[in-house]
Amino acid sequence: MTFSTRSGRRGEDTCVLLLLLRGGESGRRIDRDFGLRGSTAKPLISIVTHGEIAILVARNGWGEKRREALERMLGELVTIDINHPDVIDAYVAIDLQSQRHPDGARNMGKNDLWIGACARAAGATLLTTDKDFGHLHTPMLSVEVLVQ
Repeated sequence: MTFSTRSGRRGEDTCVLLLLLRGGESGRRIDRDFGLRGSTAKPLISIVTHGEIAILVARNGWGEKRREALERMLGELVTIDINHPDVIDAYVAIDLQSQRHPDGARNMGKNDLWIGACARAAGATLLTTDKDFGHLHTPMLSVEVLVQ
């Protein structure tokens, strides 16, 4: 997840991180459109995304070069921890909003809830390709669903 603070910071979901890492047209477009790598304000990432990407690396047997590229990219981001009262409050608020959605309850995965909570607590815009976050785009949380 990528998020962006009101001051222009962006945070990224795992899918956005992967697109940036692969360096294909979608990743280049996201980087160009949102200025993630060229910005003086470093993009934000949830510690949950670190876990999600680590399991993908292990499952897919990434080689040393890809792991090193990932580590370099993660080093360019600011990691938001979930062990903060504002993140926990945001987690509760997002889950309640999802369950009380006017179009019916939206059951989100727990990782997605944590990622959204990190973005909300940071006052950031969540960049994602995951439509599961779309219903959260409200004054509570700014979400930008990117088309690949």
